[in-house]
Amino acid sequence: MELFEKWESDIRGYSRAYPTVFASASNARQVDEQGRSYIDFFAGAGVLNFGHNNPRMKEALIRFIESDGVAHSLDMATTAKREFMQAFIDTVLKPRNMNYKMQFMGPTGTNAVEAALKLARRVTGRSQVIAFSQGFHGMTLGALACTANQYFRNASGVPLNHVNHAPFETTSGCGMGCLNTLRESLENSSSGYEPPAAFIIETIQAEGGVNIASKEWLQELQKLARDVGALLIIDDIQVGCGRTGSYFSFDDMGLDPDIVCLAKGIGGFGTPLAMNLVKPEHDAHWQPGEHTGTFRGQGFSFVAGREALRYFDDDSLMQQTRERGEMINARLQSIAEKYKAQGVEVRGKGMIQALDIMDGAKAKEIAKTCFETGLLVGPCGVGGRVIKLIPPLTTPDEDLEQGLSILEQAVDSVLGGA
Repeated sequence: MELFEKWESDIRGYSRAYPTVFASASNARQVDEQGRSYIDFFAGAGVLNFGHNNPRMKEALIRFIESDGVAHSLDMATTAKREFMQAFIDTVLKPRNMNYKMQFMGPTGTNAVEAALKLARRVTGRSQVIAFSQGFHGMTLGALACTANQYFRNASGVPLNHVNHAPFETTSGCGMGCLNTLRESLENSSSGYEPPAAFIIETIQAEGGVNIASKEWLQELQKLARDVGALLIIDDIQVGCGRTGSYFSFDDMGLDPDIVCLAKGIGGFGTPLAMNLVKPEHDAHWQPGEHTGTFRGQGFSFVAGREALRYFDDDSLMQQTRERGEMINARLQSIAEKYKAQGVEVRGKGMIQALDIMDGAKAKEIAKTCFETGLLVGPCGVGGRVIKLIPPLTTPDEDLEQGLSILEQAVDSVLGGA
């Protein structure tokens, strides 16, 4: 690690949590230079839904490279992009009767959010956006203004303007009541609130601590957006692309968002890709080239992403994801039951699950112990008090079982004597 410590910026974060040099990876495991294998329940912060070096994607990428496929194309039309787009239309959009334009931008989630915010302001002629407490939407200035985490916000160096934060549904003492109060404020001309251009929401706040909004609350938020003439933007960047047991986290919730932000798992192989789904009447407000990005034409990502979509040709992977999610949740519940007196709680949907330790220092110690015993997990939430599990959807059963056993032993070692 000496080279990294001497020459790489002090801003590095994950390498401090996982202080080893990884040399190879396959599905749900990474192996370091010493040959030690780690079960990966972090999966690139939700990028690797289909595992490290997915063999189907690897084979497709090798064929693409050997055939001199177009790797970089800005926003020019290519065969790889067409095949990805056609597969997305046939596999995701048409079965749901969804009519959206696909906008590609710089290949990160924060780029997707920036484009969504810019378009919402253009469509409505308004500047203010309403985001929610504990939300995370990215690190560039517009997206960071929507992000609630004080640690990230404090690094901006400038005021983060034009965004108000309202309480998320799971905020203590809140629920539907806070949303009703927000409605009253927006309908009251003397409240000090300006009509917003958009509401931006994660149906499940991943970085924020795996906080889950209810169908009823989300439907009421959508109605509020419509009533005040604002757009509804759903940030599905970490919990979309199959993570919850359906392609979108909001499937079967009766929602009809104006813009859906996708990234992370959509590229399939860990290759960068971001895409917004935009209702055509809103997309028509763009002028050609108003929002660009040098790497919005990633041929490798289109090829891998097209292979990822094959997993949704039927419901077998999603059924397995739902079943495994229930299994993981049950195991976490059994752990939490032992430490009920310490307030430990479990939250999750599909294969994003979380153990709320209620103490950031102890959660960090648990994550450190997990690493030392062969498991990669990441703390999140307020003060880093939540252990988040986001293993690849393709994780073998034996790795899931072993990883959960390692986690239980780590929790016992940290909380058992408390």
